[in-house]
Amino acid sequence: MRRALLALSAGAFLLNACGVLDTPTGAPAPTALAAVKTTCEVLGRAYEKNMGPFAESLTAYVADRKALPAAQKSLATFATAVKEATATSADAELVQAGQKSAETMQARSADAAFFAAIKTPADVDKTVGPTLTEWLSPVQKRCS
Repeated sequence: MRRALLALSAGAFLLNACGVLDTPTGAPAPTALAAVKTTCEVLGRAYEKNMGPFAESLTAYVADRKALPAAQKSLATFATAVKEATATSADAELVQAGQKSAETMQARSADAAFFAAIKTPADVDKTVGPTLTEWLSPVQKRCS
């Protein structure tokens, strides 16, 4: 339960995708705001769909090291979902941010050393909390 709450709090920024973008003059840019809001909502749904399976796969991996392929696949799937959610945005900066986040996640999904360091439930909590938040920080900046 603790991991689930941590996972939900780590992704809260994506689920609150209704921030206000300001133009350099300080006036809201309605078209840009709509593009960002729509993309962030899609990204939030991708997060909701993939966060649970990723956390569960890490927990299974801690219990049984043979579950590594499933954990790697779960993270790679999550990365693909982030990339797809942002790829068609009308906001070029959000497209780039999504690409950067997805590339980081994809690289980690193939990083044996990254997974080898996850040995305890506390390591899982760190991964689904601060680590995932760090990976998603490029899109967080556009969606908050």
